[in-house]
Amino acid sequence: MSILRLGIPKGSLESATVEMFGKAGYKIRISPRSYYPSIDDPEIECTLIRAQEMARYVGEGLLDAGLTGLDWILESGESVVEIGELVYGKVGRNPLRWVLAVPEESPVQSVRDLAGKRIATEAVKMTEKYLAEHGVKALIEFSWGATEVKPPRLADAIVEITETGSSLRANHLRIIDTVCETTTRFIANPQALNEKWKKEKIQRIFLLLKSVLAAEKKVGLMLNVQREHLTAVLSILPALNRPTIAPLSDEHWCAVITVIDETVVRELIPDLIMAGAEGIVEYALNKVVL
Repeated sequence: MSILRLGIPKGSLESATVEMFGKAGYKIRISPRSYYPSIDDPEIECTLIRAQEMARYVGEGLLDAGLTGLDWILESGESVVEIGELVYGKVGRNPLRWVLAVPEESPVQSVRDLAGKRIATEAVKMTEKYLAEHGVKALIEFSWGATEVKPPRLADAIVEITETGSSLRANHLRIIDTVCETTTRFIANPQALNEKWKKEKIQRIFLLLKSVLAAEKKVGLMLNVQREHLTAVLSILPALNRPTIAPLSDEHWCAVITVIDETVVRELIPDLIMAGAEGIVEYALNKVVL
């Protein structure tokens, strides 16, 4: 039997990734004593790997596919194929930012003020490129973690990833520039994609994961309406394409089923009632395939 070797990011993305796979129909169970999670698909073998290392192992062919950030793909310099973007994170569903930050009381106002200074970061290559683009020469020091606590004693500034900025503020740091934005990417080894079975398996997994994220912003809506009010109801009801309209046992009534953005539901429901809709049911979605 063919096996797809899949990398699951360990760390900040770990729980969100397992949850997303669960909604996609894959149950992943992670044991605290193992780096090989179980999954209810005999054709997939999971390995728990830090996002920072994922592109290297996928690029070298030790894994067929995996999930990691665009930042770590660029940092690694590995030749991997991006199957697609999956915008999700530990806290929310927004892109993450690598930012240049200094202590609140620091006189530094821009990157140019850091010439000759010490900058701590996990993303050394990215920081080198950023400084070169601004014509600034500084000492870039690799940080093994806890980067936020290093200024001002151990570094003049840091380049660190943030989702909300709360950790930086808690450590009395202020952001002076954004180095880059990053989102999670589903990546694959080029040789793995040359195998028909693996390519199709990877594409199927990505399709399901993408549909989970699409569903988070939408809800299903069902309602009943008399046919004489159908035109009025449809005129105010958005849909992905067109609503489904089904006859009821009473020929004068029909059911309308649609998928809409969650943000507009609270405004729509009162309008739908006024237009003649009854028996409105809103329900959550696991997947929406666009």
